[in-house]
Amino acid sequence: MVSPRIYDSLFAEHLASHRQMAFVSGPRQVGKTTACRFHADAYVNWDNIDDRELILAGPGTLSNVFGLERLSETTPVILFDELHKFRRWKQFLKGFFDTHAERVRVMVTGSSRMDIYRRGGDSLMGRYFPYRMHPFSVAETITQELPDAKCILRPPRPVDEAEFRALWHHGGYPEPFLKRNTRFSRRWQSLRLEQLVREDVRDLTQVQQLDQLEIMVRLLVARSAQQLIYGNLARQVRVSVDTIRRWVAALCDLHLGFVVRPWFNNVSRSLRKEPKWYLRDWASIDDVGQRAETFVACHLLKAVDGWNDMGLGDFDLGYLRDKEKREVDFLVVRDGRPWFLIEVKYADESLGPSLKRYQHQIGAPFAFQVSIDADYIDKDCFAAPGPPLIVPARTLLSQLL
Repeated sequence: MVSPRIYDSLFAEHLASHRQMAFVSGPRQVGKTTACRFHADAYVNWDNIDDRELILAGPGTLSNVFGLERLSETTPVILFDELHKFRRWKQFLKGFFDTHAERVRVMVTGSSRMDIYRRGGDSLMGRYFPYRMHPFSVAETITQELPDAKCILRPPRPVDEAEFRALWHHGGYPEPFLKRNTRFSRRWQSLRLEQLVREDVRDLTQVQQLDQLEIMVRLLVARSAQQLIYGNLARQVRVSVDTIRRWVAALCDLHLGFVVRPWFNNVSRSLRKEPKWYLRDWASIDDVGQRAETFVACHLLKAVDGWNDMGLGDFDLGYLRDKEKREVDFLVVRDGRPWFLIEVKYADESLGPSLKRYQHQIGAPFAFQVSIDADYIDKDCFAAPGPPLIVPARTLLSQLL
């Protein structure tokens, strides 16, 4: 079963408007290859031995095989999958693109963030646009149309209850979300975690102590939506704090999870504070409060990454916490200015005091306490700036990406 994605619209727009290559990154099994193959006339996979020989033969051989030197009514699209495993992939792409940029469109996918590999060697600057794929979200189950550049927030629309419950219980990764079978989801989650730790870490990083890394991964899986105290993790895993920092960065690059840092007007100060850690797959979290906060965190990250990738502004995701440990879960920053605050609750509870305090302090026009279990309300959460509101997750998340 294949379900349409918002990325189908995004990639179609890119291919119609830009000569630059599309670099598509995202977590393992998020649907990158499926989405990109829909737009590709030719598919070349580094993991396929025959395709690997074509790549190693050089751009000229590929040009002959795919007829790039012949007149064509349309511009063909070539998809290179898992190409980052080729040690000289950047040099190969630069040569291929510089020679054939006017005759072909190129898409490149990889299971890990392509950012990992943009170091040293020949620069590809100006030759590509990056796109970060995320799992299904509330808004994506409702519409696959791209947001209007003049108003990036969508009007609220009701989400089908079966879709919302499937997202909550099975997560947004295509296979478990579409299959909606509890036994399958558990096996899929377990296998994906094992493959990420044993295969991706082994193949794509310099980490040698895999047994100790697995211990840290188990600790992190249980600590989604909590602050990362590097010293505590270092003592539990029996490695140095610097090692823990490198391992956490590697696991973020490999999409096990991501960190959200505290926001300050002075950005350098935020780097001295502990970030909060979130898993990419909220469905694997047992604690309902942690799952609720992680669920919203993943939706916000998808929106922030998507708006940035589409060139709709400069967006960032942070959180607020002072020395008295008064905290607000999330702050979305737009073009350097606080835009909206979010506190997450599973049930419909009374407003907490921190939202109002921080909204007044930083001047954010919007502040919301998001309730996961509340029923949809047909009202635009962003209709007018004002004091904090309690809003249903079904409403607010339908207005994002």
